[in-house]
Amino acid sequence: MISVHRSENRYRGGDEAAGIDTRHALSFGPFYDPDNLRFGPVLACNEERLERGSGFDEHPHSHTEIVTWVVEGELTHRDSAGHSTVVRPGDVAHLSAASGVRHVERNDGSAPLTFLQMWLAPLEPGGEPSYTVVPGIADSTPYALPDAGAMLHVRRLAENERTAVPDAVRLYVHVVRGTVALDGEELGPGDAARITDAEGLSAVAVAGPAELLVWELAG
Repeated sequence: MISVHRSENRYRGGDEAAGIDTRHALSFGPFYDPDNLRFGPVLACNEERLERGSGFDEHPHSHTEIVTWVVEGELTHRDSAGHSTVVRPGDVAHLSAASGVRHVERNDGSAPLTFLQMWLAPLEPGGEPSYTVVPGIADSTPYALPDAGAMLHVRRLAENERTAVPDAVRLYVHVVRGTVALDGEELGPGDAARITDAEGLSAVAVAGPAELLVWELAG
């Protein structure tokens, strides 16, 4: 079964006066929908747009696996475990909050910043926080989140190129750029598909190149 969720239907959040524009795909903070709380381990999928010099001041997280994908611009990350880095397009950044960590996220670059951030629930609580960045992850190279029973697949497709979609109990597919045809549905930038019992599916880029993130979820 496939359920399509359009970019324009995301919940609007953020703080316009502070240069923060947020679009939530699932219930988040004051945006509550009892029928849209989570999808398997996926707790949140937020599109964030930060103007130059804006960002999120130090704030806490715990018992959450947070994966960030920069669409354009540069994201500065600092946390209470001593990590400080700049995340750029093509990098996979993974913060495992575990028993607790505090961090700062800012646009300290010279251009506007757009990034996608997904939160996943761990299979077990606790542990020590960690932070990992995979710079310039190659196409079709999976990134595993065993603590959440999840695998991230990055797909960059030329026009009319087709890619197999993993068979899985659940899949969460997010189109970063371009237009993708998937199981009879056409998805544009910011659109997502939530798929249960996926088997034998494929995605194809139409009307130009495309980039998509595919979450393979065990439960």
